[in-house]
Amino acid sequence: MQQRRKIRYLIAFVLLIAGIFVLLFCNIGIGTVKIPLAEILTTGRAQEGMNAKILWEIRFPRTLAAAILGGALALTGYLLQTFFHNPIAGPFVLGISSGAKMVVALVMVFLLGNTIRVSSGLLILAAFLGAMLSMGFVLLMARKVDSMSMLVVSGVMIGYICSAITELVVTFAEDADIVNLHNWSRGSFSGMTWDNVKVMSVVAAAFLLVILLAKPLEAYQLGETYAQNLGVNIRTLRILLVVLSSVLSACIVAFAGPISFVGIAVPQLIRKLFGTTKPLLMIPACFLGGSVFCLFCDLLARKWMAPTELSISTVTAIFGAPVVLWIMISRNRQERG
Repeated sequence: MQQRRKIRYLIAFVLLIAGIFVLLFCNIGIGTVKIPLAEILTTGRAQEGMNAKILWEIRFPRTLAAAILGGALALTGYLLQTFFHNPIAGPFVLGISSGAKMVVALVMVFLLGNTIRVSSGLLILAAFLGAMLSMGFVLLMARKVDSMSMLVVSGVMIGYICSAITELVVTFAEDADIVNLHNWSRGSFSGMTWDNVKVMSVVAAAFLLVILLAKPLEAYQLGETYAQNLGVNIRTLRILLVVLSSVLSACIVAFAGPISFVGIAVPQLIRKLFGTTKPLLMIPACFLGGSVFCLFCDLLARKWMAPTELSISTVTAIFGAPVVLWIMISRNRQERG
């Protein structure tokens, strides 16, 4: 039995890694201008020409951003589901993405309205503050309500409030700012640069910290009392989970805008693929799964209705929403059974 599990884990990781490599080449090669695989492999950054510029200045940064942010989004969903012990907890459902979006919109309108340049670091900081603000409200509601379903409803209401404030801000923005905000708020990986990708190293640091929390998380999954008996500091662990979830959500919203359903759907699909909830396996697997999911959705967003590009949230909702419905139906059957 143990040997079978190891083989299953190995096959699952191989499939995820292979999926990333295949989709990386597809996303780089497929577009309005089709670039052959041979040219992708031989084109160097120092080379000149239209195809080289398309590859290095547009497609490579966008593809890497989709892989990194997609992984971060799925990992955020896994952390929130572990924290709240709820399979449909996620940054979008709990209103964390909406809170980050609200503060980023405020910063963008104020700074752009005063002709001040908006840096990537500043956007991440603004998104982090917004995410922490929403997370604080969610945690406050968690103390007031016992039912997890009520907590999720509270998160959705917080999301609506933040979205309403964002729309109010947009109403009083300049026309040029409204265009920028509208395109960003729909969710998209377009317009990514190498400077953006470099700033995304924050995600790598957060990922390493989450890996270090694998053993405490495994104990936490078995109950707070059990974790405390093993010497886990529950309060510190919770604070770290909140901060890391907020940092990851901030990176995603700051660069790509709010993206729906990835944080809920991917961790559940990964659990089914691996047949385990062990954090040491789930953490890297969720990251890889999120990368595969977002690379696939970004490819569809660009090509499905070409030359019109769909928002990434539209595509992720098409594939992610059925997974959420399946989770709710399965859980309802288990409770009745």
